[in-house]
Amino acid sequence: MPSNPVWAFALFLVASALPAGAETRVVQPVSVTEWKAVYGRVEARNTVPARARLGGIVETLQVSEGDIVAAGQQIALVRDEKIAFQIASVDAQIRAIKSRLDTAEADFNRTDVLVKRGVATVQRLDQLQNEVNAARNGLASLDAERSVLVKQGEEGSVLAPVEGRVLSVPVTRGAVIMGGEPVAIIGGGGFFLRLSIPERHASLLTSGAKLRITTGGSETQGRLVKIYPQIENGRVTADVEVEKLDTAYVDARILVEVPVGQRKALVIPASTLVTRSGIDFVTVEVSGKDIERAVIVGKASTQDGVGQIEILSGLSAGDLLVLK
Repeated sequence: MPSNPVWAFALFLVASALPAGAETRVVQPVSVTEWKAVYGRVEARNTVPARARLGGIVETLQVSEGDIVAAGQQIALVRDEKIAFQIASVDAQIRAIKSRLDTAEADFNRTDVLVKRGVATVQRLDQLQNEVNAARNGLASLDAERSVLVKQGEEGSVLAPVEGRVLSVPVTRGAVIMGGEPVAIIGGGGFFLRLSIPERHASLLTSGAKLRITTGGSETQGRLVKIYPQIENGRVTADVEVEKLDTAYVDARILVEVPVGQRKALVIPASTLVTRSGIDFVTVEVSGKDIERAVIVGKASTQDGVGQIEILSGLSAGDLLVLK
């Protein structure tokens, strides 16, 4: 027998002075959900870099970390001075070839008149026609080349690929960047919690399961929407949707309780529990008499708005619990 007189007292059945005939309920094991506490990280569904299509100097930078951007919104402008010089060079060539074309057309028109008068030969007229055609083709080629250079200059505008929040901006105004280098990282497609759960619980996870989430000192619910099939470093990755998720800090850690199984337990209404001298008692009916019995309690929970308490020892299945 324990030497502590308080616990020695708790082991005896103490006759209660409560009136007989109170409402009773048979204590039976019920299924209780086993919860695994893990930390989830707030992450964007899609993390997309906004890349520069043109190498050069970042002339303007219009966003910073935390800004909200729309898809297609300009967030930076990259300028390549070589393109302006190349366009100027092509413009000079266009002016030169236009001058050649004007001269060739004038020579052709004069020769055409002379051919009709019988002064010039048809061979000379054909030669001038070829010169006119060559000048026109050269002008068309330069126009196309100029259009390509102008289009390259327009590609200096860096656009947001998706709607979302700017997570990071790895460049600064005046920096020299290469084509394809990210100017900003944007998180879009909504935010969710990403969990990393030990693989021994993988077979117990089910899509659509309700999860308990503690954030800001309050508890809310989430829903398991996706379980990734690849196990990395002995852990399973899963995504959880949460209404009104606080997205002020991406990658913030939030406590999540995940259901990983069921077990049988004795659960009674919390209102039937009485605590005296640090010992918890419940009242059971034995042979028509109400008897107080010391119990050891476990986790508290709520079912249909009624507080419940798990009994670890002191009660057995089939005991007649007196309700209060």
